[in-house]
Amino acid sequence: MIARTFTAVALSLATIGAGMAADLKTGKPDVAEAAPIREPSFFLFSDTQVSFRYQFPAAEPGVQIQRADGSFRNRDIPKYITNISHADAWAYGTNFFSLDILKSTSQDPAGTTNAPGGFAQYDNGATEAYGLYRGTLSLNALTGSKAFTVPGLVKDVSLAFGFDANTKNTAFGPKKRDVVGGLTFSVDVPAGFLNVSAHAYKEWNRNGFNVGGDRDVSFDTVPEFEIVYNFPITFFPNVPLSLAGFNNIVMPKGKGIRDPFNYPGGYYPGTGVEFLSRTNLVLDVGKMIWNQPNKLDAFVGFQYWLNKFGNVERATFKGTEEKSFLAGIAFHIF
Repeated sequence: MIARTFTAVALSLATIGAGMAADLKTGKPDVAEAAPIREPSFFLFSDTQVSFRYQFPAAEPGVQIQRADGSFRNRDIPKYITNISHADAWAYGTNFFSLDILKSTSQDPAGTTNAPGGFAQYDNGATEAYGLYRGTLSLNALTGSKAFTVPGLVKDVSLAFGFDANTKNTAFGPKKRDVVGGLTFSVDVPAGFLNVSAHAYKEWNRNGFNVGGDRDVSFDTVPEFEIVYNFPITFFPNVPLSLAGFNNIVMPKGKGIRDPFNYPGGYYPGTGVEFLSRTNLVLDVGKMIWNQPNKLDAFVGFQYWLNKFGNVERATFKGTEEKSFLAGIAFHIF
């Protein structure tokens, strides 16, 4: 299921890198002979990184513990997450791709729906793969103008598009697919980076409760909003710190999941507004120790997730609200 990556850092690097590329100056070589002529790069900026993070306690809808008094609470789930991401900027826009591999501990067990009786769970923790792509096309660049710039408010407006896809080896067996499309507004901030996007969002998934052949479900097309940011922290001049993060809001997407065994009419109660927020404090270790920026980062952060995957908490259904801390490192490989 959705495990948003260190999106803010990579996306902000793409945008900042584009600006840096435009400001580069060429100087005279120190030696007498001419430097070799290089073909101009297609990309104004490109960054690929591998990161590792630990998150605790994560939560999963329906993964819960029953107290002695009969009530239920979330089951705390530690997760170990490996991420590969790539961001680039070119003359007309940006691209960002991320792949998370999330390994849960035994509190979130792997399982199958192919066992006798329909469901089985195992002692080992589940593994999830979650991929994400976001792209933009600058309207200023496409029109060759500054028509989409509002000085002091908006630097640019871009066409925005992308998709998400995941799979997880639990008994529920989610298989999320979604597409988004809309506009991204690059806010004119004094330093750093702030993007606000408004999308149309369409999701397809799998009904793990249906052990028959018809497990595919389709949700309503709804509005979705994304805020991505990265701001330098200048309180400590000799410590290269930044604050990076994102917020996502998905409006209620209908009653896409059928459960004929537990609910009259075969449907769950409707989905709720889904709100996901992550904020990371990032230290550029390479710059601080070796004077080599954008090589090695360390980060700590906090993640809050309300109505996870759209699920609304009920007295007997927990795991829909997540409050977790995370820490990790990121290597910029090229």
